[in-house]
Amino acid sequence: MAQNKQVTGLVHGMTAVVFDFYGTLTPVSPDAVWASNAVSLAAAFGVPPAALVAVLDDSFPERITGALGTVGQTMRALAERLGVVLTDDQLAAASRIRRARQEAMFTLRPEALPVIARLRERGLLIGLLSDCTCELPDAWSRLPLSRLVDAAVFSCVEGTRKPDPRLFLSVAARLPAEPAGCLYVGDGGGHELTGATAVGMHAVLLAGPDWQRARIRGAETGWTGPRIASLAELSS
Repeated sequence: MAQNKQVTGLVHGMTAVVFDFYGTLTPVSPDAVWASNAVSLAAAFGVPPAALVAVLDDSFPERITGALGTVGQTMRALAERLGVVLTDDQLAAASRIRRARQEAMFTLRPEALPVIARLRERGLLIGLLSDCTCELPDAWSRLPLSRLVDAAVFSCVEGTRKPDPRLFLSVAARLPAEPAGCLYVGDGGGHELTGATAVGMHAVLLAGPDWQRARIRGAETGWTGPRIASLAELSS
């Protein structure tokens, strides 16, 4: 596995920094967190956790592109695939659990807000591009992070996922900034780094200790571009 090397001046000459959300601004969630989430939601559905995990995995592409609708609509669609008929109370409980568990994963790395504040002080625009389900955009306006981000693009709102070039071009246009003036920072999930560079952005892999231990969907393990171990390196 490639090792992180000291990288400086990543934002030199840039007009914007675009961040991934999960695993980048937030810590990478360990397997135990996902397992605990599944147990809680499975109890609300009245099904074994393994059955729920299978349905969640199968529906992931639909959920992050918004194809299953709101939280409540998604819970009902998952129940149907599990052969379960939910009462209104069960649906409400499942929706509450899903929102609560997802929002618990919105906790940022301790250095995230200070780093973004320093980048803004240097005159850089800040973008966010996340492959996510509907819970993140639903909560976005309530998050302190939202006040520091100039443009946020969510896969479930746009109806497509990384590495679709339209997502990267969209966040650049909304900032506004030319793609060549954007530094993209991510954990490599969804082939986002090659997606960013394909439209002309510069890209850097965030690969800290939690990244080394995690299983990341579509991780770019063969990435040969710059990598950092901490967001703090962006402001060095």
